[in-house]
Amino acid sequence: MSNTFTVGDLTIHRIVEMETGFTPALEFLPSLTPELLAENRSWLKPAALDDDDKLVLCFQSYIVRTPRHVVLVDSCIGNDKERTARPLWHQKKDEAWMHGLAALGLTVNDIDLVMCTHLHVDHVGWNTKLENGRWVPTFPKARYLFSKKELDFWSAENAKTPIPCIEDSVLPIVEAKRAELVTSDYGLDEHLHLLPTPGHTIDHFAVALGKGGKEAVITGDLIHSPLQGRYTDLAMRVDYDPKQGAATRRKFLETYCDSNTLCCFAHFPSPSRGHIKRWGEGFRYETVV
Repeated sequence: MSNTFTVGDLTIHRIVEMETGFTPALEFLPSLTPELLAENRSWLKPAALDDDDKLVLCFQSYIVRTPRHVVLVDSCIGNDKERTARPLWHQKKDEAWMHGLAALGLTVNDIDLVMCTHLHVDHVGWNTKLENGRWVPTFPKARYLFSKKELDFWSAENAKTPIPCIEDSVLPIVEAKRAELVTSDYGLDEHLHLLPTPGHTIDHFAVALGKGGKEAVITGDLIHSPLQGRYTDLAMRVDYDPKQGAATRRKFLETYCDSNTLCCFAHFPSPSRGHIKRWGEGFRYETVV
């Protein structure tokens, strides 16, 4: 299974930082019932559900090489950060992500643009690195694209109660004047534009790739598990607006169902990419290796 693939004149790479059984399915998807989980266990296991009924999630970044840019979409978990709520991530010091970057023949200096689909902890971590006791941009030549509405929301929430990932992975980018604030329908060029997909957060976006945005799309967290494809109303536990998130998810899956657009999922088990097909009243995806 390759972590590098091409669509049109774009090359897409995955950098997997961690892939593991993460959270019990019934906790991660609060409206999921034990009966519904039991009904779907056979097709979810082993790729998407482990023996302890934890959803298997992949934590990864996508790097897109266009004819003009090297773009990092979502910067994953990061190292050296206070993440006491998540022991697997707390003060992490492994080299998995950086080794993944090097394996592509890239360094931090090669990234032209960092796009964060939203500002949750596992999508901003490598935005910064610890240097002489300070958080500084990891990618010194890059512009960092944040949704202005998303940044304003999280900055206000952080002002009420400090949020570690905002303090160490987002605000230092703003302070370093590396942030470029955009709307969630921003277009970089003919190869890449954003798709507003709110619900999981207040101004989450997906990333459409290729001329006309039809060749591939990076989902971000509008969907976390294949189970949410079959049952689009299953909200993830920290969705900002669960009803909006469910509507966004169904609209997205309807849009790409039975098309040739390659969907690149943020958290689906490896290889994390495939085509959307109809499945009764819901949807499934056929993996593309």
